Amino acid sequence: MATVEILRKMPRQRRARASMDFVLEAAAQVLEATGEAGFNTNAVAERAGVSIGTLYRYFPDKTAILRTLAARETETHRRTVKALLRDGHPGVARDRALIRAFLRAFSGRNQARRIAVSAMLAHADHQALAAKFAAMETGITDAQGRPLTPVQAFVLSRAVHGAMRTAVLEGADFLLSQEFEDELVRLGRAYLGYPTSGRVDGRGSRSAGRSLS
Repeated sequence: MATVEILRKMPRQRRARASMDFVLEAAAQVLEATGEAGFNTNAVAERAGVSIGTLYRYFPDKTAILRTLAARETETHRRTVKALLRDGHPGVARDRALIRAFLRAFSGRNQARRIAVSAMLAHADHQALAAKFAAMETGITDAQGRPLTPVQAFVLSRAVHGAMRTAVLEGADFLLSQEFEDELVRLGRAYLGYPTSGRVDGRGSRSAGRSLS
């Protein structure tokens, strides 16, 4: 759901946009420090250094703050993915770079991420989410250079992304571990027919990085 549908009003002036950024950053800090139990509009306003009236000018309730925070971080991640698909990442295979970008989103604030993403998914437009997947699935080929069918692309993307999202929502303590990243890379490459015996290195083959982009 678009941010404009969550907020009471969109900030137009630079000062108003800055106030909203302060509120969202404060919300992430409160969530990470206290969890959902300590998260409320008063705590966020105090941490942000704004009046409760300023907060309510834009956010009708704490759920709106959570959903806006998730939407902001999702957009930041989308821009990162777009840049990786366009430019790659020096020294890192593209498939690994894309997986790493998702795992490290939300600046590593895993508790804040879990709570905000849960709120977003509770009100999600799943057709819109599917459209975002479709944009990333275009052009994926297997180890022989054959384009994936729509069904194959669906299975691959949902398998990898589903594992990552579930780790976020379950608060898995291995979310940022090298082992989890390696296993996700192994999963994708095995599905595409690349050899995955032994350790999955951080660089990967040039063809695997391109085909998984």
